[in-house]
Amino acid sequence: MNPARLLRAMGPSLGLFVTWLLFAVLAGGKFTSWSNTELMLLQTAVVGTAAVGATWIIVSGGIDLSVGSNIALCTMAGAGVLQAGGGLWLALVATIATGTLVGWLIGALVVGALPRVLVTLGCGGGVFLVAHGLGAWAWPLGVLAGAVAWLSSRRLSWKLPLSPFIVTLGLWGTLRGLAKGLGDNQPIYFERNDTLAGLMVTGGVLPAGVWILLAVAAIAAVLLRRSVFGRRVVAIGSSRQTARLCGVDVPRTEMGVYLLGCTCAGIAAVLQLSYLSMGDSTTAQGYELKTIAAAVIGGASLAGGEGSIGGTLLGALIMTVVDNGCTKLGLDNWVQEVVTGGIIVGAVALDRLRLARR
Repeated sequence: MNPARLLRAMGPSLGLFVTWLLFAVLAGGKFTSWSNTELMLLQTAVVGTAAVGATWIIVSGGIDLSVGSNIALCTMAGAGVLQAGGGLWLALVATIATGTLVGWLIGALVVGALPRVLVTLGCGGGVFLVAHGLGAWAWPLGVLAGAVAWLSSRRLSWKLPLSPFIVTLGLWGTLRGLAKGLGDNQPIYFERNDTLAGLMVTGGVLPAGVWILLAVAAIAAVLLRRSVFGRRVVAIGSSRQTARLCGVDVPRTEMGVYLLGCTCAGIAAVLQLSYLSMGDSTTAQGYELKTIAAAVIGGASLAGGEGSIGGTLLGALIMTVVDNGCTKLGLDNWVQEVVTGGIIVGAVALDRLRLARR
């Protein structure tokens, strides 16, 4: 491996080490203690899990600006099921499936299936409103009706592809509004569940939420590098036209990418729900930039075709170390925001530099 490629591969690790060392020297033991390390790992769990999904989307040449709003909506859905007495497992399914459903919506709009989307949302939403009196079961019945409508509308072949940037920018506000609507502009509280709350509690070797992050990252990394689907995603990100000429079903692959990416957001929402112990429509604000920054810092290219899950985890850790280190130094929030913004701009500049050299 030539020196330039080695430096690029080791860049995220080197950046994390230098950042950690800087705050270790400035803040001392209150930063380097194991309890603070556990806290930083927990803080990374939610953003890191969502960033794993964002990496897939970025590698494919897409973008997701709605991930924070998606997480908020998922927490409200899960909290609503728990409040209605639906039980933990139904709440977990509702939380993750809400993220997956958003991924389906984004993917369908990006590939151009707008008429089928309108029919599906109309049928699913109608059934949801009719069944609203059933409490926890209204959500799955609405999804089932939507799935039947989607399968029944195959003959609607008119296509209108939309830009991922425009689609997710629009959903950034729409999903946040839906999250607020589910709780009537109020958080959704539910009776404490020890199993759920235990996911984000420190103690032992590592918190359960961190293990969930590592498991999601390991599965995503193997799929990206070792599966046929992963290679197709990289091919689409490198050149859509070339991938199409090579026989890759681009629309179907893009649908799969957004389903996978937003499912990771749903899993991140489970961790956020565990951390908050309530559904909060205002949570996860700014996560859009954090997930994208984590992926780019980790070596992903905004032009598509390049990225790694391991690098994304390192990028997410760098963001957390900066936030936590500034807090330990007693710096104001505005300083943290300025530093975070500078890191994002620097990461994008490095990405552009890599592309220029290539």
